Amino acid sequence: MLRYLTAGESHGKCLIAVVEGLPAGLKIDTETMNAELVRRQGGYGRGPRMKIEKDEVELLSGTRKGLSIGSPVSLKIRNLDYSIEDLPELTRARPGHADLAGAMKHGFHDMRNVLERASARETAARVAAGALTKTLLKEFNIDVLGYVVGIGGFLATAIPGDPQELQRCRDSSPLYCPDKEAERGMMGRIKEAEKAGDTVGGIIEVAAFGVPPGLGSYAQWTERLDGRLARAVMAVQAIKGVEIGLGFEVAERLGSLVHDEIFYDKIPLSPPLEKGDIGALKGLTSGFYRKTNNAGGLEGGVTNGEPVVLRAAMKPIPTLRKPLSSVELSSKTPVQAAAERSDVCAVPAASVVVEAVVAFELASAFLEKFGGDSLQEVKRNYTGYLGQIKGL
Repeated sequence: MLRYLTAGESHGKCLIAVVEGLPAGLKIDTETMNAELVRRQGGYGRGPRMKIEKDEVELLSGTRKGLSIGSPVSLKIRNLDYSIEDLPELTRARPGHADLAGAMKHGFHDMRNVLERASARETAARVAAGALTKTLLKEFNIDVLGYVVGIGGFLATAIPGDPQELQRCRDSSPLYCPDKEAERGMMGRIKEAEKAGDTVGGIIEVAAFGVPPGLGSYAQWTERLDGRLARAVMAVQAIKGVEIGLGFEVAERLGSLVHDEIFYDKIPLSPPLEKGDIGALKGLTSGFYRKTNNAGGLEGGVTNGEPVVLRAAMKPIPTLRKPLSSVELSSKTPVQAAAERSDVCAVPAASVVVEAVVAFELASAFLEKFGGDSLQEVKRNYTGYLGQIKGL
């Protein structure tokens, strides 16, 4: 079983991620992990802390001579802004944060104890863990790409269907948005929010290309991959909604306009993709394919061979320069909420986090299906399976 835990506080000494279940023999690419951490720190709209931190991974265990050895892999990210013992008490709860709920849960009179762990700073550890599993998925030609498709009501429509072009467009954008025209409106909305002392949220899309059919299971509700993906994404700070494929739009359409018709061709050639439609990569070796991908690559909780596509809705960051009304914890008197250092818009950064947790969940399902103690064994199992489905 592939799983991970994180530890550490926002202004503590470091963040830790421990990844368990990685097969032996995988090349551990710290440069790729560090590049993902840099992306998480970037994006237009970030706050001043990103100018302080320089996130880098230090490998503490589970590797030898650059390869995984089958034991838990421990990853450390040092906090340069280490000041947890010197920070003032937090007694004015911020609406939208875990401050008050966490204080009531644990009996704290200083909500700093909640803030330090609930902070989105923790997501750096999740990005590191996700980047590690993306290295595993790459061994099987599976690419997971996260990008921004909406900020403050401006929505991207021109999204390349080719993964290489999609990544190129995303990486050339300060908002990690592949649609340049929509990006201009998004940046304008962020500037308006910053001037007003406010914040803005948005929509993130993740597409996973090359995912084989058969990951996940319809046999038990806990094993349905769509549910597992939704849980992983909803557990990212500030995410308030997740949809797969058409998502909520299926409620407005007739069935004939929702379900993806099935075709077969012995020669699996990719058909032309409609502009903005990430779908219909024809028949991963099996010959079966769809011309649409409204299901987002999942049917009955199982991958069907099409790209896995999901979206996440991120709320505006709840720490505002013009604070909302709150109550002082000790005196119970009306006050303005505390104003901590924060972002105006963290949607681009969150897209890196969502990409990471999706990659981890897909890698987990992949190893459940093809798992072995070594990378060589996993490849042998995977190759045998592809031959099996090709013979259907």
